[in-house]
Amino acid sequence: MVTAVLGAGRGIDEILAEARSRLRRLDADQARLAFAEGAVLVDIRPAAQRAEEGEIPGALIIERNVLEWRFDPRSDARLDIADRFDLPVVVFCSQGYTSSLAAAALQDLGLHRATDLAGGFQAWKAAGHPVTAGA
Repeated sequence: MVTAVLGAGRGIDEILAEARSRLRRLDADQARLAFAEGAVLVDIRPAAQRAEEGEIPGALIIERNVLEWRFDPRSDARLDIADRFDLPVVVFCSQGYTSSLAAAALQDLGLHRATDLAGGFQAWKAAGHPVTAGA
């Protein structure tokens, strides 16, 4: 049996800060421009959250649990578009927390242009950018 030790490991706030320190996070306007210029906009939210909140038209839906396999150019399970390490990828979730961790994980794979949308889907929607209606 494993016993938790208070103070062991790093807390999520520290892990998140470290991940974000490596990213050039994009605000909603910057993300929309990057998307228009060819970046892959990736929605990692679960299906229930997308159904509730809506979606960004044209965004690629890759749920978080398979993201690394779909974007690692060395993976047999990769997407056809994930054939190079300089692929510009902008990941988003609902509010921009999970997406920071996901973008850092893509950078760990070597996708040095991976980043995330600061504020996530909620920031995109608040900026008045196109979305489909949710529930």
